[in-house]
Parts: sequence; structure tokens; C-alpha cells
Amino acid sequence: MKEKVMEQGKGISVGNNGNTGNKGKNGERTDKATSKPLTYYMRVLHRDIGFLMIGLTLAFSLSGILLVYRQTDFLKSDTVVTRTVSDGLADEEIGKTLHLRKIRISSDDGRYVLFDSDPSVRDGKYDRETGAVTFTEKQLPSLLDKLNRLHKTGSSETIHWFIVLYGVLLTFLAVSSFWMFKPSTRQFRRGLVFAASGVAAAAALVAVV
Repeated sequence: MKEKVMEQGKGISVGNNGNTGNKGKNGERTDKATSKPLTYYMRVLHRDIGFLMIGLTLAFSLSGILLVYRQTDFLKSDTVVTRTVSDGLADEEIGKTLHLRKIRISSDDGRYVLFDSDPSVRDGKYDRETGAVTFTEKQLPSLLDKLNRLHKTGSSETIHWFIVLYGVLLTFLAVSSFWMFKPSTRQFRRGLVFAASGVAAAAALVAVV
């Protein structure tokens, strides 16, 4: 009977507190929690923030491409714009009031002022007595125009803090790439080559602007 009990107890180790547990080759417990390195957390944040910002990145990249061609008629169509501004404006005040650059006055009879403005405004007419303004402007479709306005958000608008946060997170994504692989690996050395190439390309573009 004693031998039977001993056989059933084989393979079970009892600790000082009476709890059973598995032992490794050196007699140490293998179920202890191990702390994760910084690389692990950087990779997790890089992944999660990257997924979070997919929508904004697509919006800003698309609007950035459109802004490159803002002085052309790419994807634009004629739209008649009607506004009412202050009456009695001088010629030089019309452009500032309508936020039009490079405005050209083609005719001024004292009441009606005819104008156009590069690159997309033509057939403009301002009535000094009523303040009524009409002109034809090349405009993007509504959604694309909103994306462009988001891209050009100024510091006077409350939403600009959201844009600043996006820039900070985008910077984190770039910097956290250096924690994706261990410094001793081939992938890390390859990443350094690409990073150096990117910095050199950016410097060259800034130099030629």
C-alpha cells in the first residue's frame, strides 16, 4: 500500500508553501512573469497608431496631391459664386474682402467694378451701391474641396490642435521604426540605409526649392 502511494506521487514537486509547480532543468520555476522590453511596447504602439491614422493619412496625402495642382483646372468645374459684402469698397479692398489673390480690375465706372483673379476666377462683378458680388470660379467637388480646406487649417481655427496631434503621431511612427528590429540584426542595418537615403532626399528637395 505504501509503495502504491509513492508511485502515484511521482513527478509532483511540492514547494515550501505546499503549492505544486513545474520546474525547469536547473530546478527553477518556469511560470514566473517576465518583463517585456521597450522594443515590444514600441512595436505595439507603432502598429496601433498606424492603424488609427490610416484614414487621416489617406485624406492628407490625397489633398496634398490636389494642392500641388491647385493652379490648374484638374478635377475642377465652373461654379457661379454670389455673395454680398460691404458696399463702397475701393478697388484694392475688393480682393482682400473676397480673399482673392492677384485680382485685376478690368473696368470701373464708379458703380460697377469688373475683375478677374488668377488662377481660377473670371467674369467678376462688384456693385458698389448694394455690395453684391458675382463671379465664376473653378472649384473642386465638395468633398475634395473640404479635404483641401482641412489640409490648409490655420492656427486661428480650433480644429488645428487635431492637426497638430496628427503631426506628432506621424513623427512618432517615423521614429518608432528604429525599434522594430534589434540593432544587431540585418533588418535594422537595412533600415538605417533607407532612413539615411530618405533624409538625404529630403535635404536635396529643400535645397532646390
